Amino acid sequence: MGMLQAGIIPVTPFQQNCTVFFDPETQEGVVVDPGGDVPLILQAIEKSGLTIKEIWLTHGHLDHAGGARDLKEALGVDIVGPHQDDLPLLQRIEAQAEKYGIPGLRNVLPDRWLKDGDKVSFGAHDFEVYHAPGHAPGHVIYFNRAQNFAHLGDVLFNGSIGRTDLPGGNHQQLLDSIRDKVLPLGDDVGFICGHGPGSCIGDERRSNPFLQEIRTGGASSAKASGETHKTM
Repeated sequence: MGMLQAGIIPVTPFQQNCTVFFDPETQEGVVVDPGGDVPLILQAIEKSGLTIKEIWLTHGHLDHAGGARDLKEALGVDIVGPHQDDLPLLQRIEAQAEKYGIPGLRNVLPDRWLKDGDKVSFGAHDFEVYHAPGHAPGHVIYFNRAQNFAHLGDVLFNGSIGRTDLPGGNHQQLLDSIRDKVLPLGDDVGFICGHGPGSCIGDERRSNPFLQEIRTGGASSAKASGETHKTM
């Protein structure tokens, strides 16, 4: 089995990390969260000579899912995820895009919804799916146990957590998802997230100010805000 590798293409004014997971030996891969700027994504795929097998979504916000339909049409592949609780978000992408003045984003329906405990894969690379609501009701994360690596979308960031002041957001639910779904993956698990640089779970458990709330169980003065990270 070849090594799992990842490339990142920042898309939309929100600089969302559209991620391409690929196997350099087989030249097969998947695109995670094509939020927009589809010509850029297609260019990167073509340049690297990859064959894309599927599109995976972590959640339904416009900067993560807004380009999925165009990319599906260009590549002829299925869209997989998120969890069906994000259906209302996926149906509101065009309205949201208009509000933010971002042209060309489209509402989308996946070919397959995901739920907690599902598995997705391409080639020999298997990923476990965990439903991790809080930032968005249907948010899922993807974990590759073989290489101790996860894509956490907008659940957990380097030094921050997903914002919960958007429709469907719930601060306590997000902290519960991090406690129950993310931290148990293990301290040595590295991750890519939806915005900004990645990290590893142990570093965040020790130093991320938002996670201190989880350990103490009490309220903390740290509140996730759009100021600390530009995210949808």
